[in-house]
Amino acid sequence: MNILFFLTPKEEVACVYEHNTLRQVLEKMEYHRYTAIPVLKRTGEYLGTLTEGDLLWAIKNVYGLDLKKAESQLIAAVPRHSDNEAIRVETDVHEMALKSMDQNFVPVVDDRGMFIGIITRKNVIRYLYKQLSRDLGTANGQAAAFAGRLAEIAQA
Repeated sequence: MNILFFLTPKEEVACVYEHNTLRQVLEKMEYHRYTAIPVLKRTGEYLGTLTEGDLLWAIKNVYGLDLKKAESQLIAAVPRHSDNEAIRVETDVHEMALKSMDQNFVPVVDDRGMFIGIITRKNVIRYLYKQLSRDLGTANGQAAAFAGRLAEIAQA
């Protein structure tokens, strides 16, 4: 199976660019209700992931809790605690699944390093739920309960 089956394309993903201001990023994350967002270079290459925590700690530690001073700063200057590691489009499904266990989303890049979209943990869980439901059916009560719980998680 190809990982593109799980892909949410770039056009459907809210992203920010390294030249955006901290205020622009905060507003975009608030509007989309994201806790983390991909950061791209102007050229479209994946640069990293910015989290709510990164923004909070920057406002506290770099800008002394002065949001007015911080809001015009470029996010390229905001220290990132960790980045969601991107995978290449030819990555196998097993490696993609392993990455999705440690990251809310897995950025996907093409062979030039250009960002093409993300694979969300939710999409992976939804696929596993469908497979589990198909393979086990409702004959096994314990398996059905587990599949039901996976469905709840996938809908969240």
